[in-house]
Amino acid sequence: MRRPRWAMPGNWSVARQLLVLQAAVVGLLVVAGAVLAYLDSGRVANESAAQTVTAVAASIADARDVRAALATPDPSRLLQPYAERVRRDTGVDFITIMTPDGIRYTHPNPARIGGHFVGNTAPAVAGRTFTETYTGTLGPSVRTVAPVFDDRHRVVALVAAGITVRVISAELRQRLLFLAAVAGVVLAAGMTGSYLVSARLRRQTRGVAPGELREMFEYYEAILHSVREGLLILDRAGRVVLCNDAALDLLDLREQPRGRPVTALDLPDELVATLVSRKPRPDEIHVGDTRVLVVNTSPVRSRDRAMGNVVTFRDHTELQGLTGELDTVRGFAESLRSQAHEAANRLHTVVSLVELGRPEQAVEFATAELATAQRLTDRVVDAVTEPVLAALLLGKSAEAAERGVELVITEDTAIEGAVEARDLVTILGNLIDNAVDAAIENAGARPPRVVVTARVEDGTLLLRVSDSGPGIDPAAVPDMFRRGWTTKTSGGLVGHGLGLALVGQAVRRHRGDVRVGHDSGAVFTVRLPLDRP
Repeated sequence: MRRPRWAMPGNWSVARQLLVLQAAVVGLLVVAGAVLAYLDSGRVANESAAQTVTAVAASIADARDVRAALATPDPSRLLQPYAERVRRDTGVDFITIMTPDGIRYTHPNPARIGGHFVGNTAPAVAGRTFTETYTGTLGPSVRTVAPVFDDRHRVVALVAAGITVRVISAELRQRLLFLAAVAGVVLAAGMTGSYLVSARLRRQTRGVAPGELREMFEYYEAILHSVREGLLILDRAGRVVLCNDAALDLLDLREQPRGRPVTALDLPDELVATLVSRKPRPDEIHVGDTRVLVVNTSPVRSRDRAMGNVVTFRDHTELQGLTGELDTVRGFAESLRSQAHEAANRLHTVVSLVELGRPEQAVEFATAELATAQRLTDRVVDAVTEPVLAALLLGKSAEAAERGVELVITEDTAIEGAVEARDLVTILGNLIDNAVDAAIENAGARPPRVVVTARVEDGTLLLRVSDSGPGIDPAAVPDMFRRGWTTKTSGGLVGHGLGLALVGQAVRRHRGDVRVGHDSGAVFTVRLPLDRP
């Protein structure tokens, strides 16, 4: 589309365009104001002159001395000095006293006394005072003509008082000079203010043209709303300045929180503390009700002044699930390695018995070990139709055996794929790992033992893991499914405090519940509703 001729060049910065626009507006307003003030001053000057001459003419017409002089044989002898004295005192340009026929008794130029008055007198002869602008012997003037009445209210003379337009114009020019000075000061002040505003705007916009600003905004807006990584910007007071679509989704926010304090967004306290932290928080993992988030908080400073925080979010839920499956496979591989090691030992034993000439004992030993392993495998495979879960239980059983812990899978265990396998891996895997660690920790008090039960009961999937450990302090139960809670002290806190948080998240995702009890050790009972058609 073709740009109008009056449009500003597109490569001008916002500050420059604003300066030109403000200068034009200020200049137009000042000129318009000056013109209006000039016209008003002219009107006021004319009205003031009219009021002055009207007052002078009326005062002379009412003077007793004037009526007395008119009764003498030579009125001019008395009226001329009187009129000139009044003229000088009042500042008018002329005072003419005349007969009703217009014959002058007085005039500023004595040579014109006795001559005929130049102007309209009919309204005054009729007994009415009137004002007009007329060109007489002294040039254009604003004049008032008033009648002089005798005792019987008859018009016996006329009084004309006037101020020339030249005098009015001179007075107006003086006002105009003052008006021009005021307009100049206002224009200079307006231009200075416009320049200061434009300079500030130029610093804030960095001299970028409006078109470039629009494109930058459109690009940034498109990028912010299209990236999968969540972005949250907070000011120094902890209020939300920007929140893109991904952040809304990852934080489960239903509406745009821009302008609201982050403490009012109903987020976990640990996450809020990370968001408003004055120190960098790189790659922190936060477990929510349905997601695992990796949060990065970076404080922003400008000229040694804190401006707020920039926070990014990455969805770690899928990766955490894949990590859990990888840990399961890794555990299964480790169990296979352990079984291979045990199988090698048993094979050496069988070979040694054969070499010692005891083949019957060798066969009995080999078949007994094989039957025990096969019974466990058959029971797990028959009870658990999901291969991943079966592999998990077999792997955890072999791993527990290698660590000297008896892992018992109850006879009533049966899982038929009622719940997503990945979540069951997360729940059972973490609970079993914690139970094995607790049993080993309390091995000095009782033989380490872990019992696992999984079955359908009253429309729910029941998962129960108990151990022979020292148990759980009831006061710690409300916090144990939050990220960071742990009873492990070896190796510091790195890597600990996440397993039970993931268990709690998986349980909440399926609208289930988890309870912690005590029966010669800790007992974790999980119930997950079954969505059956």
